[in-house]
Amino acid sequence: MSGRVVTPWGVHDPGYLEIDGDTIVAVGEGSAPHAVPAGHWLVPGFVDIHTHGGGGHTFTTGDPEAARQAAAFHLAHGTTTLVASLVSAPFTLLRRATIAYAPLVREGVLAGIHLEGPYLSAARCGAHHPDHLRDPSIDELRALIDLGDGAVRMVTLAPERPGALAAIEFLTAYGVVAAIGHTDATYEQTRAAIAAGATVGTHVFNGMRPPHHRDPGPVFALLQEPSVICELIADGVHLHPGTLAFATSVTGPERAALITDAMAAAGMPDGEYELGGQAVRVTAGVARLARNGTIAGSTLTMDAALRAAVAAGVSMVDACRMAATTPARAIGLAGSVGALAAGHRADLVHLDEQLRLVRVMRAGVWVVEARAHERRPLG
Repeated sequence: MSGRVVTPWGVHDPGYLEIDGDTIVAVGEGSAPHAVPAGHWLVPGFVDIHTHGGGGHTFTTGDPEAARQAAAFHLAHGTTTLVASLVSAPFTLLRRATIAYAPLVREGVLAGIHLEGPYLSAARCGAHHPDHLRDPSIDELRALIDLGDGAVRMVTLAPERPGALAAIEFLTAYGVVAAIGHTDATYEQTRAAIAAGATVGTHVFNGMRPPHHRDPGPVFALLQEPSVICELIADGVHLHPGTLAFATSVTGPERAALITDAMAAAGMPDGEYELGGQAVRVTAGVARLARNGTIAGSTLTMDAALRAAVAAGVSMVDACRMAATTPARAIGLAGSVGALAAGHRADLVHLDEQLRLVRVMRAGVWVVEARAHERRPLG
């Protein structure tokens, strides 16, 4: 097939993709049969490493059927690789969710589980329930990692909490990504966590001590460190477009990962929802805790995040790297997903001239088609 093909290295216009079964076997310049309409794009399937749900379904309760439905919703918006994010909760719920989702990871519905908490700062917990916050426990982490049998892919924690550095070293030794987030850490504490093995900044700027010229805090430490990939929420609510553009100019596309941080209300009408046992009210597409107005995740999808990044001045090539290639590398999947390149799984998104979704291919099969603003699974 052929069209305007976006690779991590540039745009082939026209370009072609050769697919054999579920694998891309060749990418190059020139036309081929089955061309998309003039001006349309073929981009890599999106990789969302931080989402709590969507389409009216949540990952935060440990319900495997709800997880399937949430994953299907995001697939309909181009996310072909998705990590299910939990929120701070009692160990019993984290245990139940890990057991429930591990089979979905083995099946390929999910690419892993992200434990966002409960080892977070009370001062920067955002929409996490403060009653569930606690210091890192290696015993808890070991139990969850063992139960998941490879499903637990990332853990977010605040480096200033007692035991955090030891927990980061433990996670790194087990091949689990340690991420820094919901933190009131100083610049020095953040640097210590990076030295211990942390490699991801969780939704940088949000849920963090804000930077000051005499107190740079975690934001500057994460943005400047070459080994850290910084998550960015490109919804115009969590980050001003200028902030998104600034962060990307510092990190480059190789260290910036677009995420949704979506909750169940993504793709749904305004109204009342729930996140981690707390009531959430969505107004004009913005989710906030009912009790205090704190932003409670987003209603973003990855196709919209890509459009927002381009609107903020990020090039199409760089935006696609941020939506697919870089997040895949963040969770250890570089070389298998996240790029239109030979040897990668045949995951791609067909976009029109306005970057609106037309079709989604996963593992060599067109699984979603959108017509006249309708998105529906094929089959």
